[in-house]
Amino acid sequence: MTGQTTPGSAPLRYRAGPRRQTFATLLDGLRTDGGAHVVTGEPGGGRTAFLEFAARAFRAGPVWHVRAEPACFPRPHSGLRTLLRAARHAGRVPGDGAAEEVLLDVLRAASVRSPLLVCVDDAHLWDAASRAVLGRVAARVHTADDVHRVGLLVTVPGHRPVEREWAALPVLQLAPLAPGDAAGLLHDLTDGAVDPVVRDELVTEAQGNPALLLALAHRLSPAQLRGDHALPRPLADAGTLTAVAGGCPSGRRPDDAELLLAVAAAMRATGEQDAEAALVRRAVNGAGGRDDGTSPGPSGPPQPPELLAVPGGRLRFRSLLLGRAVYAGAPSERRRAVHRSLAAAHPAPRDVPALLHRSWAAPGPDAVLAAELEAAAADTSSGTPPALRRTARVRAAELTPDDALRARRYTAAAEQALLAGHPAEALRLLDDAGSRPAPAPVRGRAELLRGRVLLADGPVDDARESFLLAAGLLSGPGPKSARSEAAVLGAADAAWAAGDRQGCLRALTHGTHEAHETHGTREAHDVSAPAAVAGTLDLRAVDADPTGPREAAPRETPEGSSAHRGATPVQPSVPPPALLRDHRDGMRAVLLGRFDLAAAPLTRVVDRGRPAADPERLLRSAAAALMLGDVGAARRAGARALASARTLGTAALEPRALEYLAYAELRAGRHQLARTHAEEGLRAARRAGQRNTAAHHHAVLALAASIEGERARVTEHATAALTTARRHGLAQAELLAQWAAARADLGEGRPEEAADRLGPLVRPGARRGHFAVWMLAVPCFVEAAALAGRPEDARTVVEDFALWAGCGADPQAAAQLLRCRALLAAPEAADELYLSALDRHDETSGDFERARTELLHGKWLRRRRRLREARARLGEALVDFERCGAQLWARQAAAELRAGGVAPSGPGTGEPRRPGARDLSLLTPQQLRIARCVAEGATNREVALSLSVSTRTVDYHLRNVFATLGVRSRVELVRLVEQAEKTGAQL
Repeated sequence: MTGQTTPGSAPLRYRAGPRRQTFATLLDGLRTDGGAHVVTGEPGGGRTAFLEFAARAFRAGPVWHVRAEPACFPRPHSGLRTLLRAARHAGRVPGDGAAEEVLLDVLRAASVRSPLLVCVDDAHLWDAASRAVLGRVAARVHTADDVHRVGLLVTVPGHRPVEREWAALPVLQLAPLAPGDAAGLLHDLTDGAVDPVVRDELVTEAQGNPALLLALAHRLSPAQLRGDHALPRPLADAGTLTAVAGGCPSGRRPDDAELLLAVAAAMRATGEQDAEAALVRRAVNGAGGRDDGTSPGPSGPPQPPELLAVPGGRLRFRSLLLGRAVYAGAPSERRRAVHRSLAAAHPAPRDVPALLHRSWAAPGPDAVLAAELEAAAADTSSGTPPALRRTARVRAAELTPDDALRARRYTAAAEQALLAGHPAEALRLLDDAGSRPAPAPVRGRAELLRGRVLLADGPVDDARESFLLAAGLLSGPGPKSARSEAAVLGAADAAWAAGDRQGCLRALTHGTHEAHETHGTREAHDVSAPAAVAGTLDLRAVDADPTGPREAAPRETPEGSSAHRGATPVQPSVPPPALLRDHRDGMRAVLLGRFDLAAAPLTRVVDRGRPAADPERLLRSAAAALMLGDVGAARRAGARALASARTLGTAALEPRALEYLAYAELRAGRHQLARTHAEEGLRAARRAGQRNTAAHHHAVLALAASIEGERARVTEHATAALTTARRHGLAQAELLAQWAAARADLGEGRPEEAADRLGPLVRPGARRGHFAVWMLAVPCFVEAAALAGRPEDARTVVEDFALWAGCGADPQAAAQLLRCRALLAAPEAADELYLSALDRHDETSGDFERARTELLHGKWLRRRRRLREARARLGEALVDFERCGAQLWARQAAAELRAGGVAPSGPGTGEPRRPGARDLSLLTPQQLRIARCVAEGATNREVALSLSVSTRTVDYHLRNVFATLGVRSRVELVRLVEQAEKTGAQL
């Protein structure tokens, strides 16, 4: 193995952040003060790419860039001659000790007029004489000993100790790429044509190594990159790994190869990045047998080769890539032999790692060993990490000769993979489970799990079909099993997500009989996020037509609620029957509009969730609290569910818990907190491969941005939500995104556009939006229609809204209803209705809804020349809008005040500071983030990648930053931000 930089290194573009800031600081120092640095990293880790980046960024003077080639430097000083040729020095290199002075003279001459940067790539491949000269010169450059304004960057491999020539120089260790950087690199390579699921799998497999990432991408066909064809398995095969590593590492001594393979095998069995040195030594010294019958090696602890580090009694590869290449490149006979030795040397032969070693030493199926692996994986008291238990389940399935048992074990492993947030792995395991014949219950369990994957990350109609198929396979004589009930509810969840109210009700009554009705409600198995938003039905129709009541309003928060959307839980445990029964009763009652029957069972669900530690029970408690309008209880349960999910490692539940929290904060009027939870939830959903959940987080962010007045962010997130919603049939996310866009129109003073956007979604007809959410947008539509001079368009929906408000489930609805009636009332009645609405606002929290009523009342008063009252009301609206961060709406209130003869100024005006103002506290949170990134030297594109927004959004915000702060260039902005950081200004 040469350690040479892999040809075709990744064209890295470093995004804004600490990594880029470190590089910028280093290059700034080289430009102003000179100095020398050693750059290290594993094979394929980007050493060459970093030197190319440094050469492009160094514009203060000339750059000499030399790359070593092993075949070109066989003679003494041949490497030095190549460097001098790059400097256009035609003189001869003396063979005595004067070579150092020759190079120093050349450097001094080149740096007289301007700074000089010298980049030497793979300097370890130079001949020994050249390395010695360059090392001594580098030391003098670094200490500025008669050499000034010269920067020297030397790259060497990081998988072995730094050679003595460079030992005195500072070292820059290139860390693996962050997932976002790796995803950006793939996007650049494929022009955005890579499927998100394929992209995530490639990023995970590459483990931050850019050259390996590119090699994996080049290995795939265009159809595989698009996700149309299956990916090869293993994705990173022996050929790819050894090619990136520069060959299969074997060490320099005969015994090194065996030791390296033993370390790699031991790491595979623990899932850790190092191995216990004592265990490896026992295995190498002969605790296990060999395939060829030879005797074990000599006793005594082996000396670790230079590819290994020995921290605290552990052995680890200096490069993870090399460890993978060592294992993948070894013949299968040698791998089996080393696993057998490790199993024999293991002090706990019944633990998962020892059993895994035995399994990888087995030549074929082994029913007894498979059973031992399954039992060990099921033992949660052993302290074995969940990922390792999942590996044991998969290996148990692979060793199982019986088809039915093998399918069941693959399904159990898939269930654990999904719970850990790896849906792509879960689907692969389910495909393995379905490749052999199996009885109906086993196939039903696999189909149930497939439905759960699709519900969180696929077309919800497909998910519904999977759930219905699972329900049929799992059903049988006698009481329904817990999994059968879960399949039924999964079908209801899918119908809910698709906006199919009748399908949802049919699913909830699937397999039940009228004799099993309880207090007028039929049982459903579980509650999930959709049920928390549960809409009501038309209460008049409930009495008039019990066979098919028509829809009325959702009972949830006017900010929309994901507590109403969610997915069937993937937790395999069965919750207490009483909890399920109460949830079934409450959910069914809410769907039928019978809140009088829903209150008692849902309250019991909330109460039972308070002492729970199981995230599923806590999520049910949060959902029930949202249905009851108890926002405080919902926030507490959601926060505990999030903490519990993180503690248990159930990554699949984190996005849902954050979704509950985001909607609860919106309901409470804490829009910036809702935004924080939704941003975190969006990242969690992406990590867990849940595009449908991510769409709902995008909808939350669009709703929050429509309050804060950030039109570009509204468009960005609404578009993202709508893209997934339309591809996967998510009717609820689609309506919420449209509502956010309409509210942004209204905030910008465009009521006609808002009314046109919302009208089809809230008025009766085939185009009406999701059955449980469309009522949430009614107050916004009524306001838009009234301001647009079309009040008649809104009268019918106000009467529907009154039915929902009368249920008392949402404390904001009563005040919103009075505001809607005031907008449509005759002049003699409107004033009293506005005052009544404000009285009802006093009974609830939420500055934004109260401020909207105050703004509308102030407008009404001003147009009737009641200026003193109007000024007081508009002043209150202005303060309330400012308090909740609704800047765009605050500007409306300020404009109304100016129209009434008042010129607001200072805090609370809702207006941006005049040109020349230097107060960064006037920037919105997003503008502050962009200003900080620009100050760190990021381009607009790099800022967009860092914040997961479009370049267009960054351009829009940056223009507003310049206008607000009165700056005219990025240089001025950088100076202003730096000054603000020194003086403690808000950033």
